[in-house]
Amino acid sequence: MTSNTQASHDPAELGELERSILSVVWRKAEINAEQVREELGRPLKDSTIRTVLRRLEEKGYLTHTVEERTFVYRPAETRQRVAGRAAKRIVDWFCEGSVEALLVGMVDSKMLDRAELQRLAERIAAAQKSATQTSAAEPKGPGKQAKGGRA
Repeated sequence: MTSNTQASHDPAELGELERSILSVVWRKAEINAEQVREELGRPLKDSTIRTVLRRLEEKGYLTHTVEERTFVYRPAETRQRVAGRAAKRIVDWFCEGSVEALLVGMVDSKMLDRAELQRLAERIAAAQKSATQTSAAEPKGPGKQAKGGRA
């Protein structure tokens, strides 16, 4: 597999065609340039598709292998990881780094329905439980004491 990854690329800088092609690759898991062109259903030259695929690979979103002289592209990152980076940019730009402010804004603007809020609350509770178990398992050496304990 070949990859010229630049994992720090800002997803907000992707163009409309780049986002469309990336969505196709995520949906199909592996695909060649001709299949991408067919999936898009737009009158684009093969060279245009190949150029955008190459640029997405250079930016770290795709990798490729060569199978019988054909480049087969696969996602280098999950959709969720790229979305997380894009959301971090929004948090930094508009919420002064506060994820809570972003989530409150999403709730206030009714972007999240009741079921999504419930799933989010469950994920948060599971993360808190995991963090609590991890910190409780840390060894207590000399000079370290449990929270709330006396010296």
